Formats: sequence, structure tokens, C-alpha cells
Amino acid sequence: MFLSRYERMIAQRYLLPGKGEAFIFLVAGISLAAVMLGVAALVIVMSVMNGFRAELFDKIVGLNGHAVIQGYGGQLRDWRAIVADARATPGVTSATPMIEQPMMSTFNGRVEAVLMRGMRVGDLRANKAINSKVLSGSITNLSPGSGNIAIGSRLAEALGARVGSQVSLLNPQGQATPFGTVPRIVSYTVAAVFEIGVYDFDKSYVMMPIEDAQTLLLAGDSIGMIELDTVDADRVHIILAPLAAKIGTRAAISDWRTMNSQLFEALEVERIAMFTVLSIIILVAVFNILSSLIMLVRAKTRDIAILRTMGATRGGLLRIFMTVGTVIGVLGMLAGLALGFVFLYFRQSVVAFIQLVTGQNLWDPQIRFLTELPSKSNPVEIAVIAAMALVFSFLATLYPAFKAANTDPVQVLRYE
Repeated sequence: MFLSRYERMIAQRYLLPGKGEAFIFLVAGISLAAVMLGVAALVIVMSVMNGFRAELFDKIVGLNGHAVIQGYGGQLRDWRAIVADARATPGVTSATPMIEQPMMSTFNGRVEAVLMRGMRVGDLRANKAINSKVLSGSITNLSPGSGNIAIGSRLAEALGARVGSQVSLLNPQGQATPFGTVPRIVSYTVAAVFEIGVYDFDKSYVMMPIEDAQTLLLAGDSIGMIELDTVDADRVHIILAPLAAKIGTRAAISDWRTMNSQLFEALEVERIAMFTVLSIIILVAVFNILSSLIMLVRAKTRDIAILRTMGATRGGLLRIFMTVGTVIGVLGMLAGLALGFVFLYFRQSVVAFIQLVTGQNLWDPQIRFLTELPSKSNPVEIAVIAAMALVFSFLATLYPAFKAANTDPVQVLRYE
């Protein structure tokens, strides 16, 4: 939108009115603030929702892979051949054999339900989800036959255990005797305490070498599942289709979408709903621009009539008032983006401050899954939010601008 020199001067005059027109300036300032808050709210909420999905995906997939191969009856006896077939499948980056079994753990009279996972030592030490945050001890202390285990941080809190504690694991599927099945109880030394960042995982997981897990479960050389990673998590079903056809009679493949479908679908629905609701906030804020421009046109009717008699064109007046409204929208959008990014940068401090003031625990990991408020800004979504604010602001200027351009100077000045 190109303005002549006098049009720029008048637009600037209307954006910064004089002392006697403070009310118009106040309304314009409120319009700017409303757009700012609407854009900031949308940026903050969408970034947090994206952060939720990204963090949960990284944690869940980092620990459980893009897909798992599970044997019928819970056992894979020819797992070495299946691992070889999986690694030979194009698009598969890794195939990790493991054992996973629900159990009970005890320490100093405390009892907690746990999920025991056995992995090869090399895979344990290379797993980023486990090794990214080891609070105490070291994963390198886990070796076959050492009797050492690693437990999640929340489980350690619940049991009151720490590195060096002797924790007992109870396998209900023990040895058969004439008096029935006797549960198998084995004591292990806690060699490391780790934190994945997902409350349910940190509350339940116990890691040990796969050889020790086989001994605990009396499973011989069989395993429970094979974890698979691929080059593209979104195309995992297509990538693994040849492997599924090859091993279909021996095992079943479940990908991350199937295993966590309800969680990720709920997040996606909530994300769309929040975007829709908060977009309405920006729309409401833009109505403030509309009302402030209408008030400005009514207050400047005599000035507009004089400009028309001095040779100002309808197109010139149209550009002036469209510029005034669009500038308010642009400034509000930029201020909203800045406010949103500042809030996201200090989000943990903001949550802590609100908790301090209200006395309420706003971020309970038992409810929120994650231990910290996540954030991940999507540049495409930020661009869409900015464009939406600009388009709405521009559309709000059309009616007042056409109203000003259609002012009849004869009718306005006939009694002057």
C-alpha cells in the first residue's frame, strides 16, 4: 500500500492524536493490546501443545521404539533370526531384543508394582532415553551376573531406595512344587537411578541385563519382544509391511500409533480445539480495531470533508484509514509474538511464581505425564498466526475506510 507524502502525514496524525483526542488514542491502544494478548495466547498455547506432543513422542519412542515385534504367547524363541530379518529390512535402523514383565518390588517393607525390562548391556548403555539423565550411579555398572539394576527416579522415591540399596523383585511365575507354584524372589543392588521425564515410566521401570532377566523369569534363551526403529516414524507401517508379511505366523508387529493411539489422538483433538477457540480471541480483538476506526471517522468527519474540498481523492482517504487500522494490527501482532516468546522462555519461572502465589500445584507429574512444562514453536504455525492477525486487522479497516471515503463534503460543510 503506497501512500503519498500528505497521506502518510495524515495517517501519522491519526495514529498519534493530539491532547484533545486522548479518548481516541486510548481506544486505539486498547485495540493494539487486545491483538497483542490474542496473538500471545495463541503462540503460547500452540507451542506448549506442540511441546507436549514432541516430548511425549521423544520419550515414548525413545524408550519403546517406533514399533515392537511381540511373540505369540509372550515369547520369541527364534528371536535371532527375526532380528536378522528386521535389520535386513530397508528403512529399519535398529532391532533391539528385550524382555518386559510386570512384577512387584519390595524394599524396607514398601511394595511397588514395577515393569522389569531386560536389555543387552550394549543397548542399555546406548539408549539415550535412559542415559540422558542419570541422577546417581552409572549405567555402566550393569553387567550380566553382577546382580545390579537401574530404577526410575519416582520408583526410588516411592521405595525410599538409593544407589547401593538391596531391592527385591518378585516373579509370581516361579518354580512348580507339589504344593503349587512358589513365587521367585531375587534381590538386586541398585546401581543407578535414572529419570526419563515421563512420570509413569520413572515410577515403574526397572532395567537390568537381558541375561539376568532370563534367569529371573526362568525363560531360557527366549525373549519377549524386539524393539524396532525406522528412518521415518510417520511411515513406520509402510516400512515394516514386508517384515510383517515375513514373520506373520510367528509374531505380531505393533507400531507407536497403535500402542499410544488414544493419547496422541486426544492431544491432536485438543490442539485443534485450542487453536479454534483462541483464534476467536484474535477475531474479537480485531473488532476493537473496527470500533476504534469507526469512532475516528465520526470524530474526523469535518476534517475529511475539508480534505475532500482541497482535492483529496476517495482512494487517498481509503488508503489513509486502511493504513491506520493495519498499523495497529501489525504493532499488536509484533508485540504479541514478542510477549509470547518471552513467556515461553521463562515458562518454568512463571509456573513457579503462580504456584507460589496461589499455593496450588499447577504441574503435578502424576497428572501431566511430564515433569516439566514443555514448549516447541512451529515456524509454520507462528507464520499462520501472524498472517491471520494481519488479515483480520486488514479486513476490519475496510468498512470504516469506505465510510470515510464516501463522506459527502457538501452535506458536512453546508452549515459551516
